[in-house]
Amino acid sequence: MLLTIDVGNTNTVLGIFDGEDLARSWRVKTDPRDTADELWIRYSSLIDGFPVTGISICSTVPASLREIRAMIARYFVGTPATIVEPGVKTGVPLLVDNPKEIGADRIVNTLAAHALYGSDGPCIVVDFGTSTNLDVVSPKGEFLGGALAPGIEISVEALAARAAQLRKVELVQPKSVIGKNTVEALQSGTIFGFAGQVDGLITRITAELDELYPDSGDVSVIATGGLAPLVMGVAEMIDYHEPDLTLIGLRLVHERNK
Repeated sequence: MLLTIDVGNTNTVLGIFDGEDLARSWRVKTDPRDTADELWIRYSSLIDGFPVTGISICSTVPASLREIRAMIARYFVGTPATIVEPGVKTGVPLLVDNPKEIGADRIVNTLAAHALYGSDGPCIVVDFGTSTNLDVVSPKGEFLGGALAPGIEISVEALAARAAQLRKVELVQPKSVIGKNTVEALQSGTIFGFAGQVDGLITRITAELDELYPDSGDVSVIATGGLAPLVMGVAEMIDYHEPDLTLIGLRLVHERNK
């Protein structure tokens, strides 16, 4: 079975694949201070009972990646491991000014989006995490670039920290856009505001893709990330919700590098 590990700035998502099927997944917090031994204690309790025969990893947190390397060397001796980094075959051409700037998770998402939804045209991946990433994929599976915006949770936290009379609220969709109290007003501005931001960016990106690829099919928009459920059904331009997109991409990368 393949163990996939997606280390994000806020959360780490682990998945166990039995062939092409995702048998189980878990979401835990990311702590850059965790040592290799602490990571092993946490991860081993989750994957107990699953015989791991391979590992595939991407990380946006250098300190955590360093300790994961040490964990693999110590506790997964002889287990084939793929870490998405320069030199690893992904099959994703990076058509940007500086490919080294692109996070491994964005490359993996591009690969998975094209494999799952890119048969008829370009794709846009909207990853709702610590930041909100919009990644643009050509009809050939090339990474064209995208847009980055502050994430939902950190925006709410920043507002609560800087505004004396405002506070953090539960992130749920309010009854109406016009909030009747402070909590509803904050919820409206957050949920409907971010949905409007994403819809606006998708509209502009789609217009550029139509100019670049006038003969390609319709643009597919895929939402992923831990906070995606907050805007599903609110953002009008999103076609698909694939919560395991990054894990699927990690499986595909591992298969390319066996």
